Amino acid sequence: HDKGAQIMNYVLAVFAIGFIVLAHELGHLIAAKMAGIPIRTFSVGFGPRLFSVRKGGTEYRLSLVPLGGYVMPDIEDENAFFDFSISRRIILSAGGPAASLVLPVFCFALSDMLRLGPGITTLLIEPLSQTATVFLKTVSAIPLLFTHYGELSGIAGIVSQGGRFIALDGHNLLSFSAIISVNLAVLNLLPIPVLDGGKILMYALEKLSRRFVRLHYPLAIAGWVLMLAVMAYATVLDVGRFTGGQIL
Repeated sequence: HDKGAQIMNYVLAVFAIGFIVLAHELGHLIAAKMAGIPIRTFSVGFGPRLFSVRKGGTEYRLSLVPLGGYVMPDIEDENAFFDFSISRRIILSAGGPAASLVLPVFCFALSDMLRLGPGITTLLIEPLSQTATVFLKTVSAIPLLFTHYGELSGIAGIVSQGGRFIALDGHNLLSFSAIISVNLAVLNLLPIPVLDGGKILMYALEKLSRRFVRLHYPLAIAGWVLMLAVMAYATVLDVGRFTGGQIL
């Protein structure tokens, strides 16, 4: 029974992460609609398509691997994206992190309502305060990435920690979702070219000089290499923890 409950907690953690990423991508989709940027594909998940429906010129797709998603603008080629104004592109990039900061407010509010019982109306002030606190703590922890890099966790480590956290109290599922969502927002706001924050920075620099357009793709490739290297390193650390040995 305990083993089954433990597995269920890990499954809940996986679904929570999937929902958090979905909310982030929905933020990009809503921002694109607001900015007047047509979207060709909105996918929940990566990899082969399982199911899709087309509505309003956009294909809404469910793909095989549920951890993640993406929004693809409806353009003829990559360069055509830069024909959209800088402000519209910034709105598109900012939509994801904005959604990732709105979701925790609702998670904390729902958690408070469940904890306090029916009939209790939770004011938004406390959930906003909790979200702001987690945000500031996460931002202040960024320097630790460079000094405590041996404590990095990949997706497996996050799921493992989430499963244990949820096991302590069912309401922790909402708190876990809120914390991870804030972490996703902060991560995406880092000035790394492939991330939303990096894109916003590049668009701002482009306002100073159009020559920065030429740097988008080489810097994006460098950003991908960096992110993949960090993810691989974190995964190796996770494996080391799971097997009881320190690999690195």
